[in-house]
Amino acid sequence: MRRTRALAVSAAAVAALGVAAPAAVAWDTPSNIVALPSVIARGGQLTVTVDGCRNGGTMSSGAFPTTNLTPIHGANETAKGTATIHSNARPGPYDITVNCSGRTLTRPAAFTVIGGVRGGIGGSSTSGATPTDMAIGGGLVTAAVIGGGVFWMRRRAERRA
Repeated sequence: MRRTRALAVSAAAVAALGVAAPAAVAWDTPSNIVALPSVIARGGQLTVTVDGCRNGGTMSSGAFPTTNLTPIHGANETAKGTATIHSNARPGPYDITVNCSGRTLTRPAAFTVIGGVRGGIGGSSTSGATPTDMAIGGGLVTAAVIGGGVFWMRRRAERRA
């Protein structure tokens, strides 16, 4: 009976501490960095929200300049910022570092920059079909047209007979 009571009291104490600990830690410490969208093209706008940053702060990355975080009204201890990705950012994952009230937090690989496409005449300027490929393709198309014509002419001749 004593062991049961001791276990119940211990469990209640651990539960109370578990409920109070996140509130105490989140008071002025940045946590839970969320970047949306998680995959973005160069020149796009990235929205970052940070919990535990009630007075605002700054965010930085190799893909965008240092940008301010502003507190969200009505959201307890959450700040938000929008950054524009550099037009010359290299494709790949990027970290975000947040500074709130002198405390920093880095989220590795928070978002990924994707590369653009080459416009104009496309990839045919440096690569593409060789003359041999073109000849084989042209031959296959010609064979298909001739085969279709012969099939259609035979079906037409069968109807008359």
